Amino acid sequence: MDYRQRVVDDEVGDQLRAAGALLIKGPKGCGKTETARFHSRSEIAIDDSLAVQIAMSSDPVFLLEGDTPRLIDEWQEQPRLWNVIRHEVDARRGKGQFILTGSSTPRDEDLEGLHSGVGRFGIIEMDTMTWFERGWSTGEVSLSEVLDQRSPRSSNTEVRLDTIARRLAVGGWPGHLELDDRYALLANANYYDLLTATDFRRAAGTRRDPAIVRRIMESLARNTSTKCEVTTISADAGGAGGPLDRGTAAEYLAVLARLMICNDLPAWNTHIRSAARLRKTPKRHFCDPSVACMALGLTPERLLGDLEYLGGLFESAVIHDLRVYSRAVGARVSHYRDSNGREADAILELRDGSWAAVEVKLGFGAVEQAAQNLLAVAETVDVSRVGAPLALIVITGSGFAHRRPDGVTVVPLGALRN
Repeated sequence: MDYRQRVVDDEVGDQLRAAGALLIKGPKGCGKTETARFHSRSEIAIDDSLAVQIAMSSDPVFLLEGDTPRLIDEWQEQPRLWNVIRHEVDARRGKGQFILTGSSTPRDEDLEGLHSGVGRFGIIEMDTMTWFERGWSTGEVSLSEVLDQRSPRSSNTEVRLDTIARRLAVGGWPGHLELDDRYALLANANYYDLLTATDFRRAAGTRRDPAIVRRIMESLARNTSTKCEVTTISADAGGAGGPLDRGTAAEYLAVLARLMICNDLPAWNTHIRSAARLRKTPKRHFCDPSVACMALGLTPERLLGDLEYLGGLFESAVIHDLRVYSRAVGARVSHYRDSNGREADAILELRDGSWAAVEVKLGFGAVEQAAQNLLAVAETVDVSRVGAPLALIVITGSGFAHRRPDGVTVVPLGALRN
């Protein structure tokens, strides 16, 4: 299968010119290895085999020999390689020597004694495929152009609800590109089974109960796109014996974060003009909306039976894509909510502090309400300290891109790109 271009490709190229080594982080199956392979000239897969163990104990630099950039796949299986690579970068004094990929972060005890890598390593976060990368978006509207305050235009993007449900359930996994939906959903089920048993246990480093892992995943799935507290997850995960210990639940969540399966959206820390207080609880999201469907056993047909949940899952898909597109322009994504109930599903904040606010609505008919929400947020934020918003954006499931008379921009996800 030919390599499918990813939004992150430009950033990979830039980092290879700026740093001696590049670490690409992301959940298993998001395409890290294929992207790294596209940019590399040699590679080695790191595992626990006898050959790798012998090399690590006798001559670890041997593993790094080869044409550069050299891909070191699943480096975290041998965390000591980090320092070896750092020293080799210093010795070679060249850029773009190594590309490291990993689908989990090493445990704290494995990181003891490792140098931070400052000055030698660049780091890139990678996600599953966006709608544009997957071929589900026409790409007629560029997020960067919207942030440059240009008026968007697109054809009428009519996407049926059953099509949206199918896309959410299948997800953005590169390995599914040539699979029919039936087999893509079966592959998702296999992924989930391995994640909650084998992968989780390996990442945890201690024995953990797969049944508890699945109950926590189910709780997170039911609360996708909401501000769900750990106490709620503890109650859900405890089963008939009562709530799970809060500390234990937090440990399980930390392992899911290390596996990069959980991708919570932080709250925006900004200045507001009213006496309202900012809410600081993050919103719960998975690395891909399809993980929620995996956890709850939801097919596209079952999703259509609960349009409210479908809307929340669509919001999660939009947040996923905004994160990818925002990184390409150097922006961070958060959410906004205050004690007066004013909220925005996403805040895009650029490095210079300029910002934009986003509301997500599955139905085109809800645009008016979303626009009013955004205008209220813009009135609440202290623009004398953080500046006026670059854009107020409503992202929908269908319709056409345009700018309303009140200045609010409307864009269907099926027309958006970076």
